[in-house]
Amino acid sequence: MPTSLCTGSTAEPPKCPHSTPTTMLVLFLLLVATSVSLPAPAAGVDEGALPVTNDFSRSCGSTSNPRFYEPNSTFAANLKLMFAALPKNASASGGGFSAGAFGRAPDTAYGLALCRGDYTGDACASCLAREFKDAGSLCGYSKDVTVYHDQCHVRFHDRDFLAGAGNAPEIFAPNMNNVSRGNVAAFDILVARLVNAVADRASAARSRYATGQAGFDVTPDKVNVYGQAQCTPDLAPAQCRGCLAGIIGQMPRLLSGRLGGRILGVRCHFRYEKEIFFSTGDGNMVTVTPLVSSSTGSRSSSSSTLWIVAIVVPLTVLLCGFSACFLWMRQRRRRATNLSSGRVGMASMSMEMEQVLKLWKNEESDSEFSLYDFDQIADATRNFSNDYKLGQGGFGPVYKGELSGGLEIAIKRLSSCSVQGLMEFKTEIQLIAKLQHTNLVRLLGCCVQAEEKMLIYEYMHNKSLDCFIFDSAKGAILNWERRFRIIDGIAQGLLYMHKHSRLRVIHRDLKASNILLDRDMNPKISDFGLARIFCSNVTEANTTRVVGTHGYIAPEYASEGLFSTKSDVFSFGVLLLEIISGKRTAGFYQYGKFFNLTGYAYQLWQEAKWHEMVDPVLGEDYPVAAVMKCVQVALLCVQDSADDRPNMWDVVAMLGSEGLTLPEPRQPAYFNVRISSFPESTSSFGEMSYISSVTLTDEDGR
Repeated sequence: MPTSLCTGSTAEPPKCPHSTPTTMLVLFLLLVATSVSLPAPAAGVDEGALPVTNDFSRSCGSTSNPRFYEPNSTFAANLKLMFAALPKNASASGGGFSAGAFGRAPDTAYGLALCRGDYTGDACASCLAREFKDAGSLCGYSKDVTVYHDQCHVRFHDRDFLAGAGNAPEIFAPNMNNVSRGNVAAFDILVARLVNAVADRASAARSRYATGQAGFDVTPDKVNVYGQAQCTPDLAPAQCRGCLAGIIGQMPRLLSGRLGGRILGVRCHFRYEKEIFFSTGDGNMVTVTPLVSSSTGSRSSSSSTLWIVAIVVPLTVLLCGFSACFLWMRQRRRRATNLSSGRVGMASMSMEMEQVLKLWKNEESDSEFSLYDFDQIADATRNFSNDYKLGQGGFGPVYKGELSGGLEIAIKRLSSCSVQGLMEFKTEIQLIAKLQHTNLVRLLGCCVQAEEKMLIYEYMHNKSLDCFIFDSAKGAILNWERRFRIIDGIAQGLLYMHKHSRLRVIHRDLKASNILLDRDMNPKISDFGLARIFCSNVTEANTTRVVGTHGYIAPEYASEGLFSTKSDVFSFGVLLLEIISGKRTAGFYQYGKFFNLTGYAYQLWQEAKWHEMVDPVLGEDYPVAAVMKCVQVALLCVQDSADDRPNMWDVVAMLGSEGLTLPEPRQPAYFNVRISSFPESTSSFGEMSYISSVTLTDEDGR
């Protein structure tokens, strides 16, 4: 069996039997063999930074706060189900990946299994089954176990690590052989080019797996270098590339000069070697231009090189120094101009933002969040060209951009005079580090320069949900299967915000235009500028300033300023009715005797005519029972009393169950507000006409 390391294990070491000279000799030889088989750490490496792996390695959770389960516990039974299901699912999927949650809280077991991209079918299932067997026995009943192997790796945990894109625990393994001392710099450059090229290909591939090769022909080291990179397929391209960039950035510290090495993580990993170690398959590998040395390296050429270096390097340093001084002086001049022009308010806001960013950095230093330069964003949007403009929000325009590395981004540029925009800006930055879920849009970073404040998001290729469900032509793209996947994804995202994230978060502005769709039409909840953070033991709060969008606001929030998770449940129910019907609830549209979609849907439900509200573009080829259940769930969510509404845990359970008897929905909010209750001369402000001191936005306002 290959040598293994168990980082963080708290189990007692086995006690030695009665010692004899023969026993001592055997132990000595085993110790020598073990020390020979372990790879040596790279020169200058901080050996405490990452554990070193050989053929496989395992992590047994935290040493400071270890958690264990009993062999006959419910958690152990859930693990058994996981160990049987995930290898089978990963093999059957064709992608070698499977993840999921097994059992109910508080004994839920979360697991992930991934095979290397060239390791499929029965071989993948066998590798994962073996690793899960090791995972269940090597760490003494720990609830947090990760096992890495050459061809696959597995992880299980009693906490929901699947909700985010974290890569921990990460390990590294250097090859024992080095390149010649004089070739270290050139070799590191080649390997970095190779690994980054393979990472680019992997993040763009549907499988999130890619391989590559490059030649190094610099005397005396003449080798081919082969590279491989992979992410879990559930990561978006930007998430995958960001994850790989994080571990590739550790190469100079951990793998410099090594003829091979790898850094492995739960969500992404890479490896390079001087011998090919993967199946070439269809041969579709990235090829990097090789580095070649001159075959006639004479003393004169070496001398010429030295002279060139001696002249060019000092000149370059001088030019850089002059450039730095010039930029510094220009920046000081700009600041002086801003102060002299009386922009004291903006200066104070910038100081406030600086404090927010500093606080965020201190608390969340391990999160993937970047601070972008203004010039970098201006270049990405062609100086904020109208051709790159995606839309106009309530607090500023939104642009599409493309960074120099090819990463597509979306930029929300806040209006310089908007104080409310500043509050949203701060809220999103403070929230984003605590919200990481596949159904929440990912904030990549921000740009703060003088009065300019911009939020940088991952780009969603299909824009927002309202572009499809309220358009008869585009709506036809969303068959019922896709619509239900969107419904379920939104519900999962809300459940995470309400229950599973580090803090309880209430969105307060859930609507169709705030649901973004990625390339595969997966939903992402966006725009957390109006969100409120609760401590885990707080369930509701009051406010004198009601914010949100007409048609989606719960009645207790609109009339009393009382908001809770049930406020989001109400908005979800309205959104669910919109997805089913293709009709807008916001605005002033007449549905039968109602100005609101909720009242119209409830009347049809009472008359057993709910099918009349189903979007006509779905035709008659839809699963009647499934759609009927979604209508019933939606009506349960929009009930007038917040106490009658289900929480998101119940909503997810109802949507995912078959054969479950659901309660009969009671009267929805605003049901008594009908067209007949208004004189003909009255302006049609529908159900919201009685509300005062409410800050509302149009449906497409943000």
